[in-house]
Amino acid sequence: MAIIVNLDVMLAKRKMRSKELAEIIGITTANLSILKSGKAKAVRFSTLEAICKALDCQPADILEFVPD
Repeated sequence: MAIIVNLDVMLAKRKMRSKELAEIIGITTANLSILKSGKAKAVRFSTLEAICKALDCQPADILEFVPD
C-alpha cells in the first residue's frame, strides 16, 4: 500500500512556492518538505485543512492511494 503526496503538483498549479505555503499554514519549511517528500508518517487534519484552504483544493488533489 502506498500513499502518494502530490503537493508539488498543486503548488505548481497554483504558482506558489513551498516557503510561501509554509508561512500561510503556519508550519516550518522543513516539516512541509517532509510532507512533500512522502516521508511523513502522519498528517494532522488541521494541517491538511489549512493546505486545502491555501491551495483551494480537495484532500484528494494532494493525497493519492496506489495499491501495490
